[in-house]
Amino acid sequence: MKGSDTKERLGPVRITASGMMPAKTVMKVAVGVLALATLLAVPLFIYRGWPIVAIGIPSLWFCYGYTGGPLPLAYRGLGELFVVLFFGLVAVTGSAFVQSGQWHFEAVIAGLQIGMLSTVLIAINNLRDIEEDTKTGKRTLAVRFGKRFGQMEVFMLALGVIGIGLFGWITQGLPFVGIVTVLLAIPFLDMGAKIIRTQPSLAYNRLLAQAGVWLVIFSLGLCGALFSIEFSNWVVRVGGL
Repeated sequence: MKGSDTKERLGPVRITASGMMPAKTVMKVAVGVLALATLLAVPLFIYRGWPIVAIGIPSLWFCYGYTGGPLPLAYRGLGELFVVLFFGLVAVTGSAFVQSGQWHFEAVIAGLQIGMLSTVLIAINNLRDIEEDTKTGKRTLAVRFGKRFGQMEVFMLALGVIGIGLFGWITQGLPFVGIVTVLLAIPFLDMGAKIIRTQPSLAYNRLLAQAGVWLVIFSLGLCGALFSIEFSNWVVRVGGL
């Protein structure tokens, strides 16, 4: 509706911009999904109280305010920051709180890592669309500071994921985070290096897909590591009986 997605777009087809579905229909479906999410959150609010509201209301707003409303975040170079916060930190720490009733520093470490890997997707997307966004007035970080900045942003995000994982391992005694991070360090850095070596083009769609795959693999790796630790503790407890 803002006209930022044009026929010159290099990324995957978008349902509204391509004319496959009217904008009003997409908006109605989106509102319906958010209403369902709100309804499903009611038991969580009853069980865990006000923190769910504190997390939920801003999350609902930014679902729309990311590209909609009078001050769309993505059009002002704030997209990456809020993806780190809400796709990572808030999502992971909030999920851990819902399940345990406590706030965990381990969740902060993992949340920052998940948030940064999610932001890699946004950064690659913005870098690929830098020319189109420049023409249509979408002021992403890549548009504001240039292509080279955008390329280094992706590499530094990948490096940041590794650094935070090692920090959690060394200072907080979180081997499950550290081991998963070390195992995936080379593909993360290789992904960042490929972005630096490749000019923004259709080739970025393949790199975007790879970034999504590594995010899923990293998430599954963390879950698997946590499960193995809990299983080992359970075996020890049972053996002690």
